[in-house]
Amino acid sequence: MSANEAIDDELTSINSIFDEGTLLTVDESERIFSLRLPSYPSIVLRLEFPPDYPDAPPSVLGTQSVGPDVPKGMGTRAVGVVREVLAEVYRPGEACIYDLLEEVREALSEAEEHGDLLLHEEPEDQLAGEQPQHASSESAINLGPDPPWIVAPALTEKKSVFLARVAPVSSPAQAKQYVAHLLATDKKAARATHNMTAWRIKGSNDTSYQDCDDDGETAAGSRMLHLLQLMDIWDVMVVVTRWYGGVLLGPDRFRLINTAAREALLLGGFVKEAKVGDNKKKGKR
Repeated sequence: MSANEAIDDELTSINSIFDEGTLLTVDESERIFSLRLPSYPSIVLRLEFPPDYPDAPPSVLGTQSVGPDVPKGMGTRAVGVVREVLAEVYRPGEACIYDLLEEVREALSEAEEHGDLLLHEEPEDQLAGEQPQHASSESAINLGPDPPWIVAPALTEKKSVFLARVAPVSSPAQAKQYVAHLLATDKKAARATHNMTAWRIKGSNDTSYQDCDDDGETAAGSRMLHLLQLMDIWDVMVVVTRWYGGVLLGPDRFRLINTAAREALLLGGFVKEAKVGDNKKKGKR
């Protein structure tokens, strides 16, 4: 069965099982589709099917639209939940949208009960990875100059790719601007499964700022922030982009994320040199 046939079957079955219009074509040539969440019909996601679907999984690009009745921040968190569920339910060679919607229904219900859907209130279009639906020319100009990214060589594990980049920053606003700039100007990063971030900044008058964002990969951002703390690095931000390859990595993904981040920090010269005596071996007694 070709990818087009597999996608056509998904369209027919999903729209028959759920409401008509649950899965719709947005751009047939690019295999871009909208997916309305039956449990939250005001949230419509933007999906991209690979040329060899279902041998490779679809990608959740972000939100296609979010209704005015949806609390601020919920769309972004819903994208993260859907990405996590997709990583769990997808099996190579098998259609996955039905299982995805069924599992997402339960996952979103649990997340809402625990208040997890409203933990972050960043702009949907910046952290979910989609293109803004009503971006003005003024907002494009406000992206500012290109961030001074230092990009480490990519790491690949079981078809998943991890790419880390770092840049010096002097304020939280600048760090957020750099993330927005990346997602607005780098098409590959915007379409990635996750763009996880962390930064530490020393401000004036003995103030300091630390923050992170998992972008759907639960606990990844906090682990990256912990790495910065352990290495005693300040005034820098790190972004690790992951493209999911269709094979679950389990806890090993966190090792790969931090390894990629550390390599970028080393490459950028942000790691302090060890003191002369630190590496000297103690003599035997």
